[in-house]
Amino acid sequence: MYEFAVTPAITQIRRRGVEISEVTAGSLGAELELEPGDRVMRVNGRPVRDYLDFRFQAGGETDLSFLYGNYTTLTSITEDEMGRVIEQRLSPQYVSVHATDLKVRAYLLGVDQQRADITQKMQRMLEAGIEIHAQVVLCPEINDGKILQRTIYDLAKLHPGVRSVAIVPLGLTRYLNDQRLTAVTPEFCRRTINEVSIIQADLRARLGTTFAFLGDEIYLRAGRPVPSRKHYGDYPQIEDGIGMVRSFANEFETLMRRLGRKRLQNPERVFGTIMTGSVFAPVLRHQVDRMNRRFGTRLEVVAVENEYFGGDVCVAGLLTGGDFIAASDRVRGEFAIIPRVALKSDEPLMLDGMRFEELQKQFNVPLYAFDFSSLAVALESGFVDAERSGLDSGLVRPIRGHHTATPSSL
Repeated sequence: MYEFAVTPAITQIRRRGVEISEVTAGSLGAELELEPGDRVMRVNGRPVRDYLDFRFQAGGETDLSFLYGNYTTLTSITEDEMGRVIEQRLSPQYVSVHATDLKVRAYLLGVDQQRADITQKMQRMLEAGIEIHAQVVLCPEINDGKILQRTIYDLAKLHPGVRSVAIVPLGLTRYLNDQRLTAVTPEFCRRTINEVSIIQADLRARLGTTFAFLGDEIYLRAGRPVPSRKHYGDYPQIEDGIGMVRSFANEFETLMRRLGRKRLQNPERVFGTIMTGSVFAPVLRHQVDRMNRRFGTRLEVVAVENEYFGGDVCVAGLLTGGDFIAASDRVRGEFAIIPRVALKSDEPLMLDGMRFEELQKQFNVPLYAFDFSSLAVALESGFVDAERSGLDSGLVRPIRGHHTATPSSL
């Protein structure tokens, strides 16, 4: 739990830390005499580059949380930490590789090539039977094209120890103005899909798996349909936004069949608004419109712009309380829903420090925080007794999240 609110007041990529905007009276932060305007530079001894780093480093309760279930670059892992991963068999590990070309990886991470080289660290994990899922944050004109091709094939040589590679697009915020970075465009996404699809077909023939998976956001930005269920296998990278749109479509289809068998009672009572990130809104709207036409429900979908981070940030998991409030005048009906993924996994707190109960007070209708499972339960019950069932708490089926927030999960 954060005992002070912080803002992403970064104006240059080299300016580290996050600014404290408020300190809770009586908290540990107050005891430490922290004041608004102070900057948090490190959490648990680890440097904080920006607010997303702060959320990542402060999100866990144990000193191994950054190693297990979250991506790490492995550049700063200590011998003690490595030993504990191996001894306790903390598998799988999620590693942000970004590029196997050392010059490119060092450039992206802002470290020297010796530190950027994690070949031996990865090999040590693999020899100990630790499974690895790799990630590439794709930066146009830096680690795309031939560099990406080399990265995928280098990692494929380590299969099945390296089980999969997630390729997700760079997200630029208003606070990240590094001149080296270029925005991801629809044309870039289409070109990437065309190039990687050839590699995927080759690896399926060689390895029996797609192995290298593109993030859903790449398909959505390109205006291309997401691949079929078969493409994703057992969804090894679903928590990094890989296959969530396909999974959502399949789950929604199952929900439609259940509602059809159940003969939804009083569908006209299901009159409300679902708020989500702008990239996922068209996908959700398509499915909701089908439901409305078939069952007579009256659900609307509102695409919420991310004013807090700005830039090209458009996924649901990075929306804040302020963003939802800014879009609240577009809410129609008797209730509103926000994505559960916009809250911390262990408490109802959003990225701008606003608590869910505070946000609820800003709406003129009941406000819920749902994942798909919660939404399905509410729809099947016609939103009857939603509050008494505890659904309005937003704490049904907490979702474990990584650094990049996923486009679906509502």
